[in-house]
Order: sequence, then structure tokens, then C-alpha cells
Amino acid sequence: MEIPRQVATALTIAGSDSGGGAGIQADLSTFAFHRVHGTSALTAVTSQNTQGVIRVDVLPAPSVSAQIEAVATDIGVGALKTGMLVNQQIIISVAHQVRALKLGPLVVDPVMVSRAGSQLLDDHAIGALRELLLPLATVATPNRHEAQLLSGVNIHTLEDMREAARRIHRLGPKAVLVKGGSMPGALCGTDIWFDGTQFETLSLGIVQTPNTHGTGCTLSAALAAHLALGRTPLEATRLAKAYVTAALHHPLALGRGNGPFSHFFSIDRGSKPG
Repeated sequence: MEIPRQVATALTIAGSDSGGGAGIQADLSTFAFHRVHGTSALTAVTSQNTQGVIRVDVLPAPSVSAQIEAVATDIGVGALKTGMLVNQQIIISVAHQVRALKLGPLVVDPVMVSRAGSQLLDDHAIGALRELLLPLATVATPNRHEAQLLSGVNIHTLEDMREAARRIHRLGPKAVLVKGGSMPGALCGTDIWFDGTQFETLSLGIVQTPNTHGTGCTLSAALAAHLALGRTPLEATRLAKAYVTAALHHPLALGRGNGPFSHFFSIDRGSKPG
């Protein structure tokens, strides 16, 4: 009998995407690509495809807590990420479990505002995320609109992104990545990293494709995977951004709307993931 091998583990706490391009599905695909065993705590079941979300069914907060505890007390959690947390009760429960079970490192993808600017959480939930979850984060990964909401800064320039990162860092996360996917002109795709000491400008160029569904989920999942593998937060962030940028060059011909990209692009090309 072959001796079972040790493997890094990562937990995603997020919603399900029936179309497979974002949410839990994207996170588990990303973990697998990085040779990390993925576990999950489901917060909601969404009925969606490449053209939009049709329905959302939210799980009770105790169910989310039970899933986290089941994984943490048996399999273990090398790193974890949060995505769509839906409401105040779930955010409170997740923050409690992270503290009680001493889970980390933690990547918080706020999922408060869509890339197009639509608010996805009510004010009570945003308050709970700001006060309870962000202080526990190793890295927080807000998009431009989320960073504006969290910082109170109207973001139009690189310096605006830096100031937003400063203010969000004061809320408690060890590091902040302000994502620039919706920034204007040449700044599109430029991200700003800040850990309280140093700023880093991360830019790998713009990939022209409408198939960007799941980029935020995938970035935070890749970041968590690299943290589970023992990399530093900045190194993990650089590698996660490189992975997403490379994947965007390989869109999938699925559906009639804004589709996803291939999470296994290097395997599709016949090369080994690395």
C-alpha cells in the first residue's frame, strides 16, 4: 500500500456559481492547479450563467460555521480565503470561527461591490466586514469600488489608490491589495500593494478579453494557495497576479455572455503546471 503523502490545504468560504466560472468552483479549480487540496464552506447557492445571476439562496449562518469547524478540526486549514459572505450574520459567524479556531493566514476578498459598481452587501454587513473580518486578514483584496467604499477616497489616480490602501490598512489587515481592473486608461490592470511599510505597484499589462468572469475569486484563491504553500504575502500576491494574467490569455468559448477563462491553461497546452 502506498503511504499517503502530505499535502497543503486551503479553505474557501464563499458562494457557489452554477456556471463554474467564479465562487467556490473557481476557487477549488485554482487550488487544484496549484497542487493544494481544496476544502469549502458554502455561504449561498447562486443560479447563474455567463449572462447574469437569476437567483440566490443563502445558507443559515450556523451551517456556514459548522462547515468551517468540520474542516478545521479534522483536515486542517493551511490558509483560507473569504469571498461572497452575503450578510451580517454570516460575516459575524465567519469572524468568530477564524478567531476561535485560530485560522490563518486569511485572504479577505470583500465582495462588497461588483466590478461594475453595484453594491452587493447592505450597510450592516459592510460594517461587520470592516470591524470584525478585515482586522483578521493577512491580505485584503478590494477592487476599485470596494476600496472607495472602505476608504472614503474617490479613486482616479495611482496616488488615490495608494491613499486608499493606507486608509484600509488602518482598519487592521496586515496588507492590502487595491485592484485596478476598472481603473481608467493606462492604469487599468495596475494594482497597489501596501503592508504598512512599503508600497509596490504591480502591473503585468492589460489582457483584452470580455471573458473576465471570476478574476477576483481566482486571484484571492491563488493568493491563499501560495500562502498555504509557505510563501510570503507579497510573493504570494505577485504569483497570484501572474497566474490570473496568464489565465486571461486563455478564454473559454462558453455561453452567450461574459464567460470565464481556463484555470488549467498550462495543462490544456500540454505543459506541466508550475
